[in-house]
Formats: sequence, C-alpha cells, structure tokens
Amino acid sequence: MKMIKIGDIVEVTITGVQPYGAFATLSNHLTGLIHISEISEGFVKDIENFVHKGEKVRVKVIDIDNATNQAKLSLKAIDSKSKRRERRLSYKNQRKQIRETPKGFEPLKEMLPIWITEELMKLEEKIHD
Repeated sequence: MKMIKIGDIVEVTITGVQPYGAFATLSNHLTGLIHISEISEGFVKDIENFVHKGEKVRVKVIDIDNATNQAKLSLKAIDSKSKRRERRLSYKNQRKQIRETPKGFEPLKEMLPIWITEELMKLEEKIHD
C-alpha cells in the first residue's frame, strides 16, 4: 500500500460533517479533517452544500500528524480549478442549447402592457376590499 505524504491528492470518504469542517477516512489507517476554511475559496455558510456523509471526494493532503494518524486536508486546493473548468464547460453547453426564436423579445414586448394592467387591477381590488 502506498504511503500517503503531504502534497498527495487522494480520494477520501466523508465520515461526518460538523459546522467547522468535514471528517474523512483515508487509506493507511489515517483519518482527516477538511477544515471549513479548506472547503472552498468562497464563503462557506453550510459545509453540506459541498460534501455529504458517505460521499467520496478528492482532496489534497496539506499536513500529517504521524503521532495521531490524522491529516489536514484541502478540498479547495484541487477543486477550484476543476470547478471553474466544469462551470465553463457547463455554460458553453447551455449556450449551445439555448436557441433564440425568430421573434426574439417581441412576445415579451407585446405582453408587458397586458401584465402591467392585470397587476394594477389586482392592486386596485385589494385597496377596495
């Protein structure tokens, strides 16, 4: 079995999620923590928006305490580039799927005065009730 070292990118299984981070198991009898600050480059309000218990994710090993067999792990160290790439590809695919109709915005332009009138009538009804 390959020895895990600092800087390695490994697959882990999330074993628990707390407000401050996610716990994971690695091979070689190591356990680890992905601290909330290592989940994403952006603000993380809820860790479960990023990982769930039982999920397998790839992380970077940023430190290992051999005395306790615990590792500090980072999701953001490897995820930011791949996530940006996925979003870019997804955006390109969405753009290909969206086809403009020959009428463009004309149907909206035609309907807008009708919708405004309908909403104004509803407001007047509420005032008179």
